Amino acid sequence: MRLAARLQRLSMRSRLLLGILIPVGLLVMVNAASLYQQALDAADTAYDRTLLASAKAIAELLEVKGTVEAPRLQANLPYSALEAFEADNRSRMFFKISGFQGEMVGGFADLPGWHGTLPLRGNYAALVDFYDDVYQGQAVRVAVLLQPVAGLTGQGLATIQVAETLELREALARQLLLDTLWRQAALLAVIAAVVWWVVAAATRPVRKLSDAILARDAQDLSPIELPQAPRELMPLIAATNDALGRQALLLAHQKRFVRDASHQLRTPLAVLKAQVQSAQRGDVAAAQALREIEQTVDGATRLANQMLALAKVEQLRQSAEPLPVQDWAELIRAVALDLAPLIAEQQLDFEIATDPAAVAGHEWALRELTRNLLHNAISYTPVAGRLGITLRCEQGRAELLVADSGPGLSPAQQAQLFLPFAAGQPGRGTGLGLAICQEIVRSLGGQIRLENRVENHLKDGQITGMDARVSLPLAG
Repeated sequence: MRLAARLQRLSMRSRLLLGILIPVGLLVMVNAASLYQQALDAADTAYDRTLLASAKAIAELLEVKGTVEAPRLQANLPYSALEAFEADNRSRMFFKISGFQGEMVGGFADLPGWHGTLPLRGNYAALVDFYDDVYQGQAVRVAVLLQPVAGLTGQGLATIQVAETLELREALARQLLLDTLWRQAALLAVIAAVVWWVVAAATRPVRKLSDAILARDAQDLSPIELPQAPRELMPLIAATNDALGRQALLLAHQKRFVRDASHQLRTPLAVLKAQVQSAQRGDVAAAQALREIEQTVDGATRLANQMLALAKVEQLRQSAEPLPVQDWAELIRAVALDLAPLIAEQQLDFEIATDPAAVAGHEWALRELTRNLLHNAISYTPVAGRLGITLRCEQGRAELLVADSGPGLSPAQQAQLFLPFAAGQPGRGTGLGLAICQEIVRSLGGQIRLENRVENHLKDGQITGMDARVSLPLAG
């Protein structure tokens, strides 16, 4: 875990270097081991020829003595005869000559005898075998030559063994390995330098982008302009600009909320203060003063709640969490039940018809949308008037219709229909209900419209009410 944490803190350049150099280094190590074995094999091939030459030189000095009935092999060969075949003083050579019956004829008697077999297809035109052995605690390479020898008294097959220590062969293999490793190390150094330079050049636009962002003012949320940036950076720049745009919208909404809150709350607070001062002076009766103060407090509370609702809608819109699925029909009936006392007080002819409609949205947002539309309809519907709610599912969308029998919308009201604090009639509400509805519908990817309902068969196309229509996409 510590190693993983350290790797995560590495720069892109270091990660790329490690990602390239570690596999290449492992490949070099495997190649070096294979090369060393190949070098040993090549040295054996080269020096085995010398061993065979030594064995043949010894064979030329052998002669047959004795009688015809008992021929024997004789060799008068000093060790100095092998000095010509020794490459230098780093290696030593030993020999052993065995007669026709395997008897010791000359050389080093303690040199282990040969018990192998001749290869079926040798590399040389001779009865020779090469093998590795140990002599006097040292690893040696041995050549065995079966040499026919003939004389006046008889003939036979002599066995000549010539052994050589491996210092010279290993030194040659090490030299070949070191020469190769130096070249491989130089190649690794070149690769590291090239990767370092390429990564530095490739990440230069990233550093320029970072410097451009760090140099920006904290209040500057305008899009980043880097037309010379590489194509690979364009998605990052686009995502950054998108995030900056969302931040700009959120900041603008917060500024507008603070501005509107300070402006709208100032009036009821000033009225409340004047009412309290009037009650203290005794200008009005205490009971009347309390009723007026209660009305002002209720209005300020309603205004504050609606402004908080408007801010909450924006917060939900900025949230990246997936929207839960709700049955809008069930929520509509619950809201209608909550507002039933108002409907009964107005003695309204109320009808409701809903189909099950699964839409993606927060329960609070759907309740607030339905409550505001229904409350507005109740407020503008005359006593004993008609009010209806219909919810239908058509072509993948949930269509809500709230139809009242009120006076409808005037041209001036239609011009500022969804603007905050634009009340339909002075002193009637805060003017935030429809603005909240519009923001909720937008956040859910839907549409909302309010239009006068005109009965063409009546005189002069008389307005008989207003229809509030909301369309939201069904979940899935």
